[in-house]
Amino acid sequence: MNKNLILASAITIGLLAAEAQAATEWNVSLWGKRRAFTENVEKLAELVKKKTNGDFTLKISYGGLSKSKENLDGISFGAFEMAQFCSFYHKDKNPTITVTELPFAKDVSLSRVAEIYQKVHEHPIVVKDLARWNATILMPTPLPQYNIVSKTDPLKTLSDLKGVRVRGPGGIMGVLGKLGAVKTGVPFSEVRQSMDSGVIDSATFAPHAHLATKTYKVGKWASTNLNLGSANCPVVVNTEALNSLSASNKKALLGSVDEAIAFYVDSYDNKTTGKYEQAVTDQGLTRVTFTSAQTAELNKLAASVREDWVKKYSSKFDAKT
Repeated sequence: MNKNLILASAITIGLLAAEAQAATEWNVSLWGKRRAFTENVEKLAELVKKKTNGDFTLKISYGGLSKSKENLDGISFGAFEMAQFCSFYHKDKNPTITVTELPFAKDVSLSRVAEIYQKVHEHPIVVKDLARWNATILMPTPLPQYNIVSKTDPLKTLSDLKGVRVRGPGGIMGVLGKLGAVKTGVPFSEVRQSMDSGVIDSATFAPHAHLATKTYKVGKWASTNLNLGSANCPVVVNTEALNSLSASNKKALLGSVDEAIAFYVDSYDNKTTGKYEQAVTDQGLTRVTFTSAQTAELNKLAASVREDWVKKYSSKFDAKT
């Protein structure tokens, strides 16, 4: 064989090998199925692939890499490079970000929720907290105010919540618990089954999750203005993996976050919320709207829950900052 041809072939093979080695693929651990809740990650993957011409890709898995409550653990030891989790799954592991789950009565836009979460996630106390798990928060998953769907008789007074078994995050359950509701933890994937079997009576969710679990199929009533907050379910990355990215790939990833969030917010506002409201109407659920007096009582209890949170964590970090 011609020596020049051999040399050319060797160089070509070497270049192809180098190109193959340079390509980067991250494993991303989510759960359930693709839905409104995961559109920020799906859009991020699309943008990163496009910006890097396929040199950097995010391989998204729905439940194939880890259980939802073990995603932070997986990130900590590098089982995968990116994941989503909810802070109330393991509040002792990430106490600082549970501040965003505290009940605050003001209902704000999703885009504003995203801004608030990002500011919280950038706080040095939060960064230090997540660093214990070799994790860096990449972007928030902003959620609207949670509301209740219940298969009990339609609520007339707040005292009707006494003894009702509810699935919900810490802040909301802190308030409902003071009214006698019983916090009952079941995995997201088992919510509908648990309502069917009577393990829980009610679930508090954002619209997308009520749609995903179809709580409205067995519910009798749905609240319209609970306004006691929502969950914080950020997208995190393994810090070592983030720092090992090439400059161009890191720029593509970080530079795509705002666009991914904007896409998510637009999709949620213009598709998901209306779809949920229509489902509640179609199923004939009674809409329960809390009166001004009931709202005042809920807000009073919410203030006490916030005070309890500060007292609980003040010895561990500056909980008032």
